[in-house]
Amino acid sequence: MTLVTRNKVKLVLALFIAGGIVHLAIDKGQSIYENFDRISSYLDDDPLESVLQNTVTHPPGVSGSHFTLSQFSSESPNTQETESMFNVTVSDEDEWTNQSYPFTLQNPKLELCPLTPPNLVGPIRVFMDSPSMDALQKLYPYLERGGHGQPEECRSRHRVAIVVPYRDRDSHLRILLHNLHSFLTKQQLDYAIIIVEQIANQTFNRAKLMNVGFAEGMKLYPWECFIFHDVDLLPEDDRNLYSCPTIPRHMSVAIDKFNYKLPYTAIFGGISAMTVQQLRSINGFSNRYWGWGGEDDDLADRVSVVGYKIARYPAKIARYKMIKHTHEAKSNPVNK
Repeated sequence: MTLVTRNKVKLVLALFIAGGIVHLAIDKGQSIYENFDRISSYLDDDPLESVLQNTVTHPPGVSGSHFTLSQFSSESPNTQETESMFNVTVSDEDEWTNQSYPFTLQNPKLELCPLTPPNLVGPIRVFMDSPSMDALQKLYPYLERGGHGQPEECRSRHRVAIVVPYRDRDSHLRILLHNLHSFLTKQQLDYAIIIVEQIANQTFNRAKLMNVGFAEGMKLYPWECFIFHDVDLLPEDDRNLYSCPTIPRHMSVAIDKFNYKLPYTAIFGGISAMTVQQLRSINGFSNRYWGWGGEDDDLADRVSVVGYKIARYPAKIARYKMIKHTHEAKSNPVNK
């Protein structure tokens, strides 16, 4: 079982203005993908206009359902069965008037935002300062408690949850929040940043934190798109839209540390975007990767196995600056 484990998980949810924080204790869980053959992902380079035209949006009548932890099977899901189990179609108006989410849904009577956000400029300044949480609250006073943002002038086309696995990088987190909140607001997104923090003194399990972020995030809001985001990557171009195309998307194509080139062709790490349905069809991330590395390649394999391709924006748009840091060999050993 991958999206949710049966092992004991202790969760304490605390909401901050800059992002939701989930503290958890995690035990080792077995993956259903232990013995499957690796298949390389098929990668497409899609031009920006093509991705814009094929991005998942939510006009009236689109799915927006809740689920609980017990609804997941321990076996690899059949795509058709998964769709029938979780696709509950409701109207936006019903969602707004009968809301049961901690975050406020947008008024469905607002006009949809433009397909291309009007205030994008291209290359942007990357903030390297790390304001305090109090300072961030003053910088972004329009955020709802828990770090939820949405445009006031129109109804966003995208409900996006950004999940950040985190431990012991407080300054990096504040730098990321400073950059992302201003960046995502310009893109007219209905979004929240969910920080999933593993407790101390355990080997880091990035993939399992992603799974917890997905499961807990769906309790907060009817998200359609999840973006899994390393804490040390900062976007350099606001045309790099934080939304989900109709196929999974690798977002961190060009990183300064790697001279803005892909380290290898099949990479799917750093930042990746998938719809809720895509995540359910691949059964999420593997829980088996304790330490550094391996979980992203495993994710690419899962995507390939169910027949998805992976989209990328052009390198001149999907550019990132990496915050410099040292590797924590003791708590995050390299998987070999």
